[in-house]
Amino acid sequence: MHKVNRAIVIGALTLTLAAAACSTKGGDSGTAKTGAGGVKTDYGVTDSNITLGVMTDQSGVDKTDGIAVTQGNQLWADQLNANGGVCGRKIKLNVRDTGYDAQKAVTLYGPMKDDVAGMVQLLGSPIVAALKSSLTSDSMLSLPVSWAAGNLAVPVTMNVGATYSIEILNGLAYLQGQGLIKDGDAIGHIYIASEYGDDALAGSKAYAKDHDMTIVGAKISAQDTDMTAAVTSLKSQNVKAVVITTASGQTGGVATQMAAQGLGSLPLLGNNPTFAPTILQTPAKDAMANYYRSAPIAPFNSDIPIAQKIAAAYDAKFQEPPMDKVDIGYVFGMAFETVLQKACKNKDMTRAGLVKASHEVKVDTKGLTAPLDYSTEGEPPTRATYIEKVDPSAKGGLMVVDGPTASTEAKKYEVQSK
Repeated sequence: MHKVNRAIVIGALTLTLAAAACSTKGGDSGTAKTGAGGVKTDYGVTDSNITLGVMTDQSGVDKTDGIAVTQGNQLWADQLNANGGVCGRKIKLNVRDTGYDAQKAVTLYGPMKDDVAGMVQLLGSPIVAALKSSLTSDSMLSLPVSWAAGNLAVPVTMNVGATYSIEILNGLAYLQGQGLIKDGDAIGHIYIASEYGDDALAGSKAYAKDHDMTIVGAKISAQDTDMTAAVTSLKSQNVKAVVITTASGQTGGVATQMAAQGLGSLPLLGNNPTFAPTILQTPAKDAMANYYRSAPIAPFNSDIPIAQKIAAAYDAKFQEPPMDKVDIGYVFGMAFETVLQKACKNKDMTRAGLVKASHEVKVDTKGLTAPLDYSTEGEPPTRATYIEKVDPSAKGGLMVVDGPTASTEAKKYEVQSK
């Protein structure tokens, strides 16, 4: 198949599919009606199509991830449609670029909300926070590209995987199981001051409490680029490992500073957003040898058959370097597909019907994640994560070294969702 530049494809997709969605909305007034198959519908569902919203970043600080997640959404929709769709209907995506700007997201949401049945992607904690009340009042089922525990308290959101706190609990348990840290150690934690960082820090503190450890925190902002001060402060406290809850662009800076300051032999553990394959194309590559990631979703091109299938489809359609965020977009689609199937069976594909169905499903992602169970409101659908390590020879830059498994600490942890 002819390869094309992903930025061009996603840009065209934004315009083409948004226009298509506007011309095919289901239920012009939002009044519920009975459509094909005897299924009740209102917004975003016609007898032939289901339109789902994608609010992502294609031009802002997180555009690399946003484009990749959207590509994963599209690969899922393409493959589902090729197999007949769901409930006799094909999937359409209405893609909007927020530029990672919460106010812009609010402005874009108003004109698009009546055209979509739900949001298969909502990228960015600030965007989720800004739209949370509107999503709730509109019964807009949404899948946030955020694993903050606070999302669990919002009935219209589906966390696709474990929370940031659980990622860190599992990661630290793995490091200790490998003899890389021990009870009584001081552990550094560099974290962005946000619900992302706060949730992950809660996980490291919980682990430390169980193991008589000390957590040495170093707070940064999402805009910080110089990690010298943060690493210096941890070195002064004689830490034995460093946890990072940062943007992927900051990870290389941490690793490089650790190497420069004589801490390069220490394990470096990150949450799932802390890695991008592009790091291995920078001078930070040699400093990443002891980096581990705890993540709910398998990395790009892992040996799981469905991951191989996604990688092949990605390679056939795009010419950009591999990104495991593509797998995130695909698995988000799988989760929404399961909800659509359940709603179809319930004969209710209204937005309220989708929210109801989302609390009744278990999702088999064929190994991309641990099995996801949404039947207990307020609980994460799984407490298991993969543990991954850098492998520059691997397509995507990571290899699985454990999992998906849930540590004893993760299983007993009381998630702070409020």
